Amino acid sequence: MGVIGDIHSEADVVDWALRVLKEQRVERIFATGDIADGPRHAEGVMRACKLLQAAEVVTVQGNHDRWLLDSEHRDLPDATSIDEIDAPTRAYLQALPASVEVETPLGLLLFGHGLGDNDMASLYPHDHGPALSSNDELQKFLADGRYQLAVNGHTHRRMVRRLTDVTFINAGAVKVTREPCCLVLDFNERRARFFDYAPGGLTKPGPEFEL
Repeated sequence: MGVIGDIHSEADVVDWALRVLKEQRVERIFATGDIADGPRHAEGVMRACKLLQAAEVVTVQGNHDRWLLDSEHRDLPDATSIDEIDAPTRAYLQALPASVEVETPLGLLLFGHGLGDNDMASLYPHDHGPALSSNDELQKFLADGRYQLAVNGHTHRRMVRRLTDVTFINAGAVKVTREPCCLVLDFNERRARFFDYAPGGLTKPGPEFEL
């Protein structure tokens, strides 16, 4: 399973990630959304959507995509206006699901932008103690017991960590002001392997984690 994190109009890095993931011969590619709102503005958003569609990437809707469609928070830096994107792009973003369930050899996986259907819920690598116990969405997710894995974006912080019986995986982001990367989840080898983007579209090996 290949995963592309939050996009924020960085179509060139999406193009790079698709190439890397295809070279890794993943069976399916997923993207955590937040295609809208970024330095490449509307042109980058529209091109990124076309790339995702052409590659048949399973993509979920992020909070920035939702805000764009609802014309909310358009005073944010690098915000995309609904009037700047064409009708096919609007239709594509509108049709994106909030989450997707995936059967894996390691159990049932829930793929979303935040945590489940809540595109604003988050879990950070440094969250411990009260940050975990007071996270209502996280505690509901753990108590439900339905999923063995959860893959998301939203925080732009890549992560693989296990809480009780669930492995939480954050794909990070392809936004170049963060740590642009893509992710391969090998369920047979039980490995999560990140690949880092370098200027000029080069690829560097990133960190690896056990699933």
